[in-house]
Amino acid sequence: MRAAEYLGERTIRVEERDAAQPGQGEVAIQVAYVGICGTDLHVFHGDMDARVTTPATIGHEMSGTIAAIGPGVDGWSVGDAVTVMPLSWDGTCPACLAGNMHICQNLDFIGIDSPGALQELWTVPADVLVRLPEGLSLRNAALVEPVAVAVHDVRRSGLGVGDSVVVIGAGPIGALIATVATAFGARVIIAEIDANRRAAAEEMGLSTIDPSAVDQVAWVEEWTGGAGADVVFEVSGAAAAVLGATSLAKVRGTVVVVAIHPQPRPLDLHRVFWRELTILGARVYERQDFERAVELVADGSIPADALISSVVPLTDVESAFHTLEAGQALKILVEVSGS
Repeated sequence: MRAAEYLGERTIRVEERDAAQPGQGEVAIQVAYVGICGTDLHVFHGDMDARVTTPATIGHEMSGTIAAIGPGVDGWSVGDAVTVMPLSWDGTCPACLAGNMHICQNLDFIGIDSPGALQELWTVPADVLVRLPEGLSLRNAALVEPVAVAVHDVRRSGLGVGDSVVVIGAGPIGALIATVATAFGARVIIAEIDANRRAAAEEMGLSTIDPSAVDQVAWVEEWTGGAGADVVFEVSGAAAAVLGATSLAKVRGTVVVVAIHPQPRPLDLHRVFWRELTILGARVYERQDFERAVELVADGSIPADALISSVVPLTDVESAFHTLEAGQALKILVEVSGS
């Protein structure tokens, strides 16, 4: 079978190798599509070489069908359409014992810490499988994992119907958070300086402002009748956005930090104190987030056609990374099997 292997900074090659047979409690998936995300780009840039052992097969946003079933696996059949919730926890650390398995202190994020989906046959533990409904295309189903991220972020915020929400950053996750928050009944605006990303978000039916062209604090105050936003999601990863996020939130509002910030950032703690703000972190997802994400993708709440910029064959995977890092696409899918 073929697999894409990360060999070191900015180098991915498609190689032939033997397929692993599923062992006890495992299944082999014939991978259909894999989405490339920002974390994958960090790997590609060499930023995670201390964590990723080369050669490494990465990728965790995926869809496919079960090709083989190992011993001890019940409830699944060859041909079942699936995606994967790519988290494996130890069940024994303090976080797990407190019920927070998804952020296990010894978490194996499958596709980063262990082999991922950019291969034609992928062997995984059966307990990470998520069933896909009939009628949901495997192409669109590859979006379930990033949608689950957005669902978790929105649930973590505690937003309610009619709440005013500002999303800072219109990358794939920012656009999905805005879409999910809208589906949950919120009023949403995205603040994004990049014209191409604003245009892509607007194509998805979302409303945007350009914070480099307007006073976003004054704009949000007018939009909310002087109150400020109920919830602000920081998804851009920019230091200036973190510093400014607290100025957009209402009294006892919530700021959710979604972006991965590799460096410590300044935060306006006086504003946190003055308005009794809540600052939350949001990381990965729980099983209920995945199940809700499947529903949202299946019922058309997620505008898949607007989100997916292109689909490329496995042989073009390295060029897809270059396209994404140049900011020329929102979401690229790699067609793994049959490409």
